[in-house]
Amino acid sequence: MHVFRLRGNFETLDIYSAALFELGARGLEEKPGEVWAYFPERLELPFPGEWLELPDTDWLEAYKRDLKPVRAGPFVVLAPWHTWEGPEKRIVIEPGMAFGTGHHETTRMALETLAERVEPGMRVLDLGTGSGILAIGAALLGAEALGIDIDPAVIPQARENARRNQVKVQFQVGSLDEAYDPLAETAPQAPPAQPAPTPLVQGPFDLVVANLYAELHTYFAQKYRELFGICGTLILTGILAEREALVRSALEASGFGLLARRQEGEWVCLTYAAR
Repeated sequence: MHVFRLRGNFETLDIYSAALFELGARGLEEKPGEVWAYFPERLELPFPGEWLELPDTDWLEAYKRDLKPVRAGPFVVLAPWHTWEGPEKRIVIEPGMAFGTGHHETTRMALETLAERVEPGMRVLDLGTGSGILAIGAALLGAEALGIDIDPAVIPQARENARRNQVKVQFQVGSLDEAYDPLAETAPQAPPAQPAPTPLVQGPFDLVVANLYAELHTYFAQKYRELFGICGTLILTGILAEREALVRSALEASGFGLLARRQEGEWVCLTYAAR
């Protein structure tokens, strides 16, 4: 078995994962600061990584053996082959091309924070949904959840994960640049020259969770504000501690007040109130 090792931070690994599958990877294994992609043979790959040679063993069985259940607040994240008898809310995720198996610090912190903030009946938006794990977690807590992602390849897997967990979650391709501004309806506007298209993401939402990276949080700071009505809760993760100040400055300038902060390793999760 041939293994391509790609080093990088959260955002680079997330971007490369789907591409590696499209190029023929049979499986991916997330490790601290790197990802291992398993191939049946060596290929010329357009990524800054290196090839490793592993003994000719049953790598799939080894992967399943090494992938352990993950606890996050009231949740436990399981692969389909895991068994679990504890009282936690189970989230079953098929490891695949979409980021989000619960093993990364950012996902765990987001799940823990969702458990503290979500109440039954809330409208929750999961930005950069990946495997759908956060939207599924919100739905298990009683929320009406919507997950969006710019990568069309992850949506079928997210839908399958929701079906596996027996929750109703809507998933669609899109970005926050296509989102709907709930405050715009109250402002006087000239009649449009032609009918406007149906907005992709229609707010307002009670809670928005986004597992992106610092620069995107900064770019979307004002867009985040437009997703809420009078008030709401915003959970941001995927933030390296060294870039936290960048995010906090942008969010505070856009009218958010910091409610809570979590840190695990080099990663930070920030919870804000829209005000």
